[in-house]
Amino acid sequence: MNKILLIIQREYLSRVKKKSFIVMTFLTPIIIAGFYGLIIYFSIKGINDKIDKVAVINENKTLTEELTSNKNVTYEYVDESVQNLKKNLGKSDFDYILYLPDFDIESPKGIELIGKKQAGLTLDGRVSDSIEDLIRDYKLKKSGISQADLDHLKSKVNIITKKIGDTGREENSSAGASTVIAFVAGVLMFMFIMLYGVQVMRGVIEEKTSRIIEIMISSVKPFQLMMGKIIGIALVGLTQFLLWIILTFSISASAVSVFVSKDDAKKIATSGSQITPVNPGAQQIQAAALSDGPLGKVQQSIKNLDLGKIITIFIVYFLGGDLFYSALYAAIGSAVDSETETQQFMMPVMMPLLLSYALSLSVVTNDPYGNVAFWLSMIPFTSPIAMVVRLPYGVPGWELALSIVILIAGFIGTVWFAARIYRVGILMYGKKASFKEMVKWFWYKN
Repeated sequence: MNKILLIIQREYLSRVKKKSFIVMTFLTPIIIAGFYGLIIYFSIKGINDKIDKVAVINENKTLTEELTSNKNVTYEYVDESVQNLKKNLGKSDFDYILYLPDFDIESPKGIELIGKKQAGLTLDGRVSDSIEDLIRDYKLKKSGISQADLDHLKSKVNIITKKIGDTGREENSSAGASTVIAFVAGVLMFMFIMLYGVQVMRGVIEEKTSRIIEIMISSVKPFQLMMGKIIGIALVGLTQFLLWIILTFSISASAVSVFVSKDDAKKIATSGSQITPVNPGAQQIQAAALSDGPLGKVQQSIKNLDLGKIITIFIVYFLGGDLFYSALYAAIGSAVDSETETQQFMMPVMMPLLLSYALSLSVVTNDPYGNVAFWLSMIPFTSPIAMVVRLPYGVPGWELALSIVILIAGFIGTVWFAARIYRVGILMYGKKASFKEMVKWFWYKN
């Protein structure tokens, strides 16, 4: 046991003291925050700032009402032929031409959107919605409904989602916040397992090719060496993850202090404390007012989630998943003489990770309580990603406990399996390994 601890200490300290580790630990949260911040900023700016000017040529005798312009699309009806407008489109101020032929109102066909450049999916959807609204309003008016009544028919609905907890009490929930956190947790888990698993494999290959391994196994058993390496690198990953959490919260707090005024921050911070049983109506009005802005909506959504529990369980599955897969990567590293030979062995190990990543961010987020989500969160090969994706939606305690027990049992089995290959592979040189050869190594007797 002391030898394993010494190896853990060596692997841990040798990596955390590297300049690359220190630099990337501090830069990564800033880079990630900046990357996603730029994407969100330019996406919103592009959506809000882009105004498309559309010339409408209406040859439809039924639709006499005009399309209503909005903040993103401006409609202007012109009395000109389509062919002439097409020829002069490059010289005009219009971006697109919307041609409305004399179609049957029950089966609209032949509508064309012509532009100097390809219309984007967003614009296509906006124009389609405008035409659908126009046709719907025409049908309603034809049925005897006035314009005033039509205006009263349109209502904006905001749904407050709640769930009944294990204790029977109603708990606030947010599908949007749950999905975002599930997506982020799944991506991070996949990235961490791949990153630190490959580090274990590369470390084994480096020690094997430099022949340092021959000196080391004269003092320790191959199993002790492998365990010390995978645990040491797992602790490096845990250290980096915890530092990222601290830095992320610090950066977020700094950003809020810069972009949010003190008065707004005080209102948001005290919004929850002003809820009283005798004044529920005032509380609902205040909550609605605070949630009008993007910051208020995000704050209210995240506040409903138990982030402490999510982060704690994430760490548990990170350690379990990293140790589970690192043992397999250590076995691969022991079987080859260079990193170029690892490709044939890495694919079978990566496939369960890729499968769980793809299914978790599609099937599990849409149905976190279904059979597929349940079994993905139980199988050790897929549970590290699947379970952390399910966490924001709420997971029964017995499922969580059972999944962790199975993951620990899977880790023990994987380490035993990998160690039998590792003990032989680290001393094999020159001979190109294959799956058949690795099976023979597994059955070798000590």
